Amino acid sequence: MRLRLPRWAAVTAVLAVLAGAGTWTAVASDEPPPVHRADRALDIDGTRLDTSYFTSGGGGRRPAVLLGHGFGGSKDDVRAQAEQLARDGYAVLTWSARGFGASTGEIGLNDPDHEVADVRKLIDWLAARPEVLLDKAGDPRVGVTGASYGGAISLLAAGHDPRVDAVAPQITYWNLADALFPNDVFKKLWAGIFFSAGNQQGGASQPGGAGQVGAASQPGAANQPGGAKAGGCGRFTAELCSLYQRVAVSGKPDAAARALLEARSPSAVGARIKVPALIVQGQSDSLFTLAQSDAMARTLTANGAPVAVDWIAGGHDGGDRETERVERRISTWFDRWLKRDTATDTGPAFRVSRTGGVDSTDGQATLRAATADRYPGLTAATAATENIALAGPPQTFANPAGAAPPAISAVPGLGGGLSGLSSLGVGLSLDFPGQFARFDAKPQTGAVRITGTPTVRVKVTSTAADGSAVLFAKVYDVGPDGRQQVLPSQLVTPVRVEDAKAGRSVTLTLPAIDHEVEAGHRLRLVLAATDLGYASPAVPAGYTVAVEGPLTVPTAPGLDTQAAALPWWVWGLPLLGLAVAAALLLTARRRTAAPAPDPELTSVPLQITGLSKKYAGGDRYSVRDLSFRVEQGQVLGLLGPNGAGKTTTLRMLMGLIRPDEGEIRVFGQAIRPGAPVLSRVGSFVEGAGFLPHLSGRENLELYWKATGRPAEDAHVDDALRIANLGSALERAVRTYSQGMRQRLAIAQAMLGLPDLLILDEPTNGLDPPQIREMREVMIRYAAEGRTVIVSSHLLAEVEQSCTHLVVMDRGQLVQAGPVAEITGSGDTLLVTLAGEVDDPLVEKIGALPGVGSAARADGGLLVRLDGADATALIGDLVRLDVPLTGVGPHRRLEDAFLTLIGGGSA
Repeated sequence: MRLRLPRWAAVTAVLAVLAGAGTWTAVASDEPPPVHRADRALDIDGTRLDTSYFTSGGGGRRPAVLLGHGFGGSKDDVRAQAEQLARDGYAVLTWSARGFGASTGEIGLNDPDHEVADVRKLIDWLAARPEVLLDKAGDPRVGVTGASYGGAISLLAAGHDPRVDAVAPQITYWNLADALFPNDVFKKLWAGIFFSAGNQQGGASQPGGAGQVGAASQPGAANQPGGAKAGGCGRFTAELCSLYQRVAVSGKPDAAARALLEARSPSAVGARIKVPALIVQGQSDSLFTLAQSDAMARTLTANGAPVAVDWIAGGHDGGDRETERVERRISTWFDRWLKRDTATDTGPAFRVSRTGGVDSTDGQATLRAATADRYPGLTAATAATENIALAGPPQTFANPAGAAPPAISAVPGLGGGLSGLSSLGVGLSLDFPGQFARFDAKPQTGAVRITGTPTVRVKVTSTAADGSAVLFAKVYDVGPDGRQQVLPSQLVTPVRVEDAKAGRSVTLTLPAIDHEVEAGHRLRLVLAATDLGYASPAVPAGYTVAVEGPLTVPTAPGLDTQAAALPWWVWGLPLLGLAVAAALLLTARRRTAAPAPDPELTSVPLQITGLSKKYAGGDRYSVRDLSFRVEQGQVLGLLGPNGAGKTTTLRMLMGLIRPDEGEIRVFGQAIRPGAPVLSRVGSFVEGAGFLPHLSGRENLELYWKATGRPAEDAHVDDALRIANLGSALERAVRTYSQGMRQRLAIAQAMLGLPDLLILDEPTNGLDPPQIREMREVMIRYAAEGRTVIVSSHLLAEVEQSCTHLVVMDRGQLVQAGPVAEITGSGDTLLVTLAGEVDDPLVEKIGALPGVGSAARADGGLLVRLDGADATALIGDLVRLDVPLTGVGPHRRLEDAFLTLIGGGSA
């Protein structure tokens, strides 16, 4: 259910159209080819539906698409997507659903007798249009798509009308009763936001995430059928008003409420949905969780329908909805199944977006994709699993009177923004002492990626009079310090346990997530008695919980991790470097005997031990007693101020100069000038030399010939695509700009597919888009099991590209380790805000326990901690009604770097 604020200007325009209902208009967009839009109010069984019809191009019939909007919105919200689909060759019909926008009628939550029947009439209308392709008389070739409320209607339409040929539901529900009453617990916060949307008279905003709650009644709504009711449900039907009021008062769903919502859910007609379905669901979504899309996928696949599942980063709680990519994929999906273009690639059967960091070129979160050729499912029955032992004795805790204060997990519109900070160790979660039990696992010896729903068996005992217990189960990722804990995607699973006076064993199915637990971190199972988003019993009670088995986590090892939004030519990147030729040319020179290979290091790309090098003719060291190790799959950043010894270290690594002391081993082989193992190393160090009168292509081909290696091993054409120089490849290099020379040099370094790639200042001379492409190349290269070492002065770029750092100063090692460890030790947090806060509130924040100071800054407030941690600060800010949208470390790599080297320049 997409929730948003009303757009009064758009409503005014729609009402102006309705004043002349039945009159057609045509509007051309500014972008070629022109898109023609015709607006009309259609009368369907006494209800006036406001519609828009979009076409583009010349004559001839084309498939049609029905495009629905989200809850609280109108047809205006999907106009841009409709216009693009029209340009892509579809006849597109949008409409404002009953009770929304300029349409009349009451909101029935996709009632088969009303909203679904409306869609069937719209399909009838499309069948009569001369532009629309027909499969037979009265049967148009039609697909249906939409987000949330509009996503559900797409599934319901396919279940009720056999003329629907393909669907693409987004962030929507399969069973609305399960979504609002999970495990028989009332999701009161989301349900309250949802039902209050129909009771707004003037559009008071509420949190919404995927758009905000908007007034279900627009201007004039009080005069519509089902206008404001005495019970306060606005334009909802009377039976839905009664349902909500009854459940909200009791705090517990009843059988009648569940039956009503299930009857209006796609699950009610699931067995009849047999058309191709692209299912897009949000990871940052406590309203419609991944379990809803899992039920869709399993049912439709069992029906024999082609199904693809796409987990986006955002959702109703906020985050990146990946709108452009998703809409592109929907259009491609319809190309395959509506245009019947069998050559169309519809993408992987399963895709999940994974948050990487913040892009310094545009300030947006970077995303990487993981894909598989089949949907793995969420549970141990369909995915590979790992059992993780939990420790801790049985624990007793209390459900407080009135269920207050409640624990905090997901907060609509806020949680999704914070969930993206998980990699920084920050998240909105708060459990009150005495109101929860916790069980810890041992620290992980290696990283583990959880994809799906963890499960655990516990025994619950309750002192409540009826023997019941309401618990909220969640799994935290706890850092090495034992205090820094993150709740992935801010999700919890509520569960009602009956007949637990004498103890009852239950298997808990925890929230479905896609989350990596790093080595050294451990998992923590928490069962709380309260949660802000849900209704808990008001009567106090005591609960005792004991774990009866391990935490079982699905791992989906078949997923292939990729970098998102890479240029098309990146998939087959061939990489080698400039210094290979130099090393091979030295093979005729006299060598000293090299130490024997170390068999224990054959899989280690690089180990440097006690490395030292003096300046020529002096006693001073350029590098002194340097030791560090680089593992496969890492992107290691080599940092240090001018004169720190970085370039000297790289030259020794390439065998170009000899160390005075110490040892360098690459894959267990000692490095000497001309060492055979250097054929597994590619580099770009101190620039590349080109023959200026030759073209870029000729320079690369000549360079590879000089190495003496077979021409088929070079992959020159792929390297040329990487350079992306276009027609300049055939021009003399003397005509190239500095940026073009740099790109050609990088392509030269990437000939061959070496196991270890060394790049010294690779982004010099590149513009921001080229820097971004270079970053993605390095990330992708390492993700395939190879290793990259990069030296750069661009600290923000290093922070985004690299997984690990080695910081040098005056020739010596200052610090080495993961980027997060080096940058994450600051005590100042940046609190971003949805709006301005007044000075008295800033002063209150500065006076909080454990806070040293609070001050305004660009983007929000800078809060210096003095004893408090991020979790405690978030809880205090929520209690002060601070309109926060995010909390994250203010200390970036630049701050950490300057601290480590004492303020020098990189």
